[in-house]
Amino acid sequence: MKAKTIMTSGDIDRSLDRISLEIIERNRGLDELSIIGVHTGGVFLAQRLKELLEARGEGISLPSGNLDITLYRDDWSLISQNPVVRKSEIGFLMEDRRVILVDDVIFTGRTIRAAMDAIMDYGRPLSIQLAVLVDRGGRELPIQPDYVGMHVSAGKTERVDVLLRESGDVDKVQLSAP
Repeated sequence: MKAKTIMTSGDIDRSLDRISLEIIERNRGLDELSIIGVHTGGVFLAQRLKELLEARGEGISLPSGNLDITLYRDDWSLISQNPVVRKSEIGFLMEDRRVILVDDVIFTGRTIRAAMDAIMDYGRPLSIQLAVLVDRGGRELPIQPDYVGMHVSAGKTERVDVLLRESGDVDKVQLSAP
């Protein structure tokens, strides 16, 4: 597979910085906000967004967590007979919170639908807003992100890989074609 870098480390940093400003502007501050990352890449990006938001939030500490949606997926049995299930950690009450749900890439919308189902098992938030680093198009469900780092048109056979330093890589986003 031939891989082409479509976002560099600097591009990722600028996108997250812009998204953090958009979140603050749309929500008129950080009151009632919480942030949840979807395993795996979304967890790392959520942590980075949390730090950026708190740096601008005049001493406000955002409740945060991470979410594994493996068993909530409608296609989990197609992916593997032995799915890898990670631990979800949400240590705050959902009620009276506006949740910023973070993932690295949105494609069909199925991961986000599963994440919303999982969140509802923890309680009923005031709202759920979606932040993604890359929107590659190709939705199968009517789910759209509120905050996007980059839009890219990728064919069904192409891959969008977000590589992050937290997982031992150099920060970049690659588009690969077969």
